[in-house]
This record gives sequence, C-alpha cells and structure tokens, in this order.
Amino acid sequence: MEIRPALHAHLEWPTQHSPLRVATVAVIEALAVAAIELSRIIAAGPLAGIVGESGGVNPDGDRQKTIDIVADRLMRDALRAAPVAAVLSEEVELPETLDPDAPLCVAIDPLDGSANLENNISIGTIFSIRPKGNDIISTFFEPGTAQCAAGCFIYGPQTVLVLALDQRVDCFTLDPRTGEFVLTARDLRVAQDTPEFAINASNRRHWSGQVRNYIDECLAGVNGERGQDFNMRWIGSLVAEAYRILMRGGVFLYPADARQGYREGRLRLLYEAHPIALIMEWAGGAASSGRSRILELSARTPHQRVPLIMGSARAVRDVDAIHLTVEPLFESSDAPLFARRGLFR
Repeated sequence: MEIRPALHAHLEWPTQHSPLRVATVAVIEALAVAAIELSRIIAAGPLAGIVGESGGVNPDGDRQKTIDIVADRLMRDALRAAPVAAVLSEEVELPETLDPDAPLCVAIDPLDGSANLENNISIGTIFSIRPKGNDIISTFFEPGTAQCAAGCFIYGPQTVLVLALDQRVDCFTLDPRTGEFVLTARDLRVAQDTPEFAINASNRRHWSGQVRNYIDECLAGVNGERGQDFNMRWIGSLVAEAYRILMRGGVFLYPADARQGYREGRLRLLYEAHPIALIMEWAGGAASSGRSRILELSARTPHQRVPLIMGSARAVRDVDAIHLTVEPLFESSDAPLFARRGLFR
C-alpha cells in the first residue's frame, strides 16, 4: 500500500534546511491550517451564514462578498503568527507590515473566484512567498523570479493544495477523516500535446487580432494550420483552470482586450499571475503575458493587472509567436505593461 505522508512530514524532509526554507515551511503550514477552516466554512455555505455581498468593494473595485472578508481575516490572522514581515492581500489597499525582522513577504488572494461560490464551482486561495529584501515594501515590486514558493488551495469536490516548493510541484488532498493534507501527487508535469484551450469566447469582439488569429486556428481543427481538433473549456475560476491544466494539459488565455479597464489584462500580477506562473514553470509548463514571461515582470502598483496565458510550454510559445507578428496590440494602444517597466512608472 502506498504511503501518503502528511503535509508536515513531507515538508520536513530532507532533514537539512536553510533558515529561509524553515521559515517558508512555517508560512505554508500556517496557511494550511487557515485553509482547512475556510474549507469547512465554504462547504457549509448558507448554513454557516455565508450569503451574498457585504456591500463593500476591495481596493481594486471588485464587489466583496461576506466570504471574501472571512477568508481575508483567516489568512491574515494565520500569517501574523508566522515569520512574515509583510502581507499584501487583494482585500487591502496597501501591504500590511507584520514583523519587520521576519525573513519573508507574502502576497495573497484570500479567496479567488468567490462569485462562483453560489454556483458551487471550485474556488481557491492563491499565495506567493518571497524573501524580504532590504526594504520591505519594495520586495513586492521585484520580478516573479524572486519567489521562493507559491501555491493555491482549491475548494471543490476535494480540498486540494497545489504547492510549488524546492523547484517542483506537489499536490496534497485534505483528508476529512484526519483533518490533514496528505500527499497525493508528486512532481506534477504539464502534458505538452493536449489539444485543448480555455478562453471566454463571449469577448471575441474585444480581442486583439493576435488572440482571434490563434483561437481561429484552433477552431479550424484538422482542416486548419494546427492539423487537429481542439476542445474548448471555460470555468471562470483561475484556480480551477490552473488545476485542470496541471492534470490534463492545454492552454488558458485571459488576454488584454479593447474594453475599458481591460487593456492591461484583468488578473492581478502579484497574487494571481506570479504564483500561478511559478507553479506552471516548475511543472514544466509556461506562463506569459503574450509578449513577456510572467515571472520576469515587475509590478508598479500593489494591485497591478496583467494578461495571462498559461499552460503547456509549446502552446504558450505558439500564442507568443502570434503576438509578435503584429504591432500594436490594440489600435492606439496605451497598455503600459508592454512599455518600459519601472517601480513607479
């Protein structure tokens, strides 16, 4: 019978750890405890009093639900007890300093996709861990390559932790009998040849010509340039889309488009795109804005948005190649993501 170590035992191996890794493990374990409690609340739904919108909005203009506020409180309370110098949450305008002497900074989306909860669709928590720099706040404005770990908890039919640590990606499933996460998949690898794409096709009229060209090639099937039939998927929950790609392969596109507020993309760089990109790359996949590797991008503001294309390295490379064939991305494009980057442009 296969031995499935619990998360704590798995993180404690090997026995020799640097102080930074010891601190990273402490952060992961603190978040896991909070995620178990959040999973219980989500599973109860209305029975736990989790209903509707709170009436507030987060710093990026998204309407908050009661569960967003609960998730934010649980995750930030957990991080206050961990070796964390500062935390940046989607639900708070600026980073919060916790322990200035601690070695790590964390960016977190406490509950990604909460609008899908009323439809009983998988939602999740996304987190990014990086070593504290000389200045706490500027740590968040370093490229995504500075991350030392990242992951996401997925609250669905099973509660799952996808963890990027030690240059690989492992998967843990919450055992409801013991209340512990146990290892269920080691060293996940993204399949390279799955003919499957995910995009919100209702926005086609707003896409750039580059995105339309790529999707049209996929839709042409065996009669088109790609020479095979493609399946189309769309869940509308980033963690669920990422998990499907880890399990099945394919490519996911949430591009910039011509609508007001979407020209820089819609997903947040620091606590959505950066951690998901680390997961993809360490699992042998790729993540791009269409023109730049996500992990090489630096944020200029705490809640900066970005386009995201993720999945198999081959598929992401194909999308990038189409983006490079035509300029500009949009007519009279003012998308600063593709301009020269600085800390505060």
